[in-house]
Amino acid sequence: MAEKKIVSIEDRIPKLKENRKKKANRRLVLYLSLFFLLIVVILYLQSSLSNVSTINVKGNTNIKKETIVSLTGLSNEDNFWKVDTDAIQKKVNEHAEVNSVKVEKDFPSTISIQVNEFERVGYVQKNGAFYPILETGESLTSYSLSSPGSDAPLLRGWEKQTYLEEMTRELRQLPSSVTRQISELYWTPTEKNPYKIHLYMNDGFEVEASIRNFSENMRTYPSIVSQLDPGQKGIIHIDVGAYFEAYPSSEAEGESSNEDNR
Repeated sequence: MAEKKIVSIEDRIPKLKENRKKKANRRLVLYLSLFFLLIVVILYLQSSLSNVSTINVKGNTNIKKETIVSLTGLSNEDNFWKVDTDAIQKKVNEHAEVNSVKVEKDFPSTISIQVNEFERVGYVQKNGAFYPILETGESLTSYSLSSPGSDAPLLRGWEKQTYLEEMTRELRQLPSSVTRQISELYWTPTEKNPYKIHLYMNDGFEVEASIRNFSENMRTYPSIVSQLDPGQKGIIHIDVGAYFEAYPSSEAEGESSNEDNR
């Protein structure tokens, strides 16, 4: 029968003391690490390193980045961790051309702003200045331009807001490739047809149409023009059915003469 090895208490005590010492040292290292980490965090939060360093703005086309940044009220002196994204979103949404906005924090110090603008569907002229019209039908009377943009037509004669709003809804549904071909769009109502409109196109043609079903009917414009003689100008009617009415020869000559004098 094998003899059991007996370890005396005197032999075990030094090992117990050494294990306790190691455990105590590990605790000390852990406490010191946590302490220094806390100091570093405090110093970071109190230093400029925790401030907002960059404000990224995306999705804006007509609104300048500087305008959006100004609306946020943020600066490089603001603490990154104290920025209230919900409050920033509400501030930016106050701009008339902003449809929606999303604000996010990107570690370590960047604020990202994604903007979705209302589409500009036209421009109106008042007192020598031009003002954008949004897809909502609202005219931005506080935002004047020296000339209308090339992204939407100039709307003239729209004295009643209800018809203007209906027109903007139709323009919104029209492909931008067609919208950009419209130079001027007049409201020309009659007693029998209060929805009658007249368009001047950038390619020299004129169009007579109706506000109602305008976006659907106007989609055929490129196809109609492609079938016409480029040298012959006139009026394209696209209300009930579609047909072309050429200018009288004298009028066509006058138009040609005017173009030569430009």
